[in-house]
Amino acid sequence: MSEAADALASLISHASRTVVFTGAGISTESGIPDFRSPGGVWSKMTPIYYQDFVASRDKRREAWTRVFNKTAGWTGASPNAGHYAVAKLVSAGKVSSVITQNVDNLHQDSGVPDERVIEVHGNASYARCLKCGKRYELEDLRPRWEADEDITCIFCTGLVKTATISFGQPMPEAEMNRAMEEAVTCDLFLVLGSSLVVYPAAELPIMAKRAGAAVAIVNREETDHDTYADLVLHDEIGPLMTNVLERL
Repeated sequence: MSEAADALASLISHASRTVVFTGAGISTESGIPDFRSPGGVWSKMTPIYYQDFVASRDKRREAWTRVFNKTAGWTGASPNAGHYAVAKLVSAGKVSSVITQNVDNLHQDSGVPDERVIEVHGNASYARCLKCGKRYELEDLRPRWEADEDITCIFCTGLVKTATISFGQPMPEAEMNRAMEEAVTCDLFLVLGSSLVVYPAAELPIMAKRAGAAVAIVNREETDHDTYADLVLHDEIGPLMTNVLERL
């Protein structure tokens, strides 16, 4: 791992603007299951599509039951060494932003300021009205779920849903625009724990490469993007990033 840490530390130290892009692999070390591998979230339960959530009270009830029973396991975990390493890089001015596919809020919990985190798949730790955008804390909604209410906005009566981006739901335009801007203006695009199979987010490292940035990928398995990356490492993220910090 020392050679791997040396190589990644060298790329980071020579870059003037690094963007970190994270996927499920950085959070599995916190005990959060990934999505597609055997034993992952979608091998245990069927996704509820956005259109079904909107159309069916029963599907909404099922979705909220998953939230409050923590069936998916996306909330309640603590950041690990990988999250803390990224937070230290942000604090040190070496990372301009963290683009994440994760919905677990662990980058913010590790100390990355909200405004530096770009969540392209939303956030599972709170909810929003689908009509007016009003934010709701989950525990404030629990009594309404326990009372078997159809949870709607107290201001505009729109449907309330966790702030995650569900299958079939449009990607958040503002966040995607920010992510693309970060990708094309960085000189190092560092992928941590993403299989890079979910588009359009998986297009971001390609955009960065085309704009002249170096691309480094740290992931346990190979990705389809490895062939053009400047550095590919198959290591555990927490220990590797801890070693990288010691070299900067």
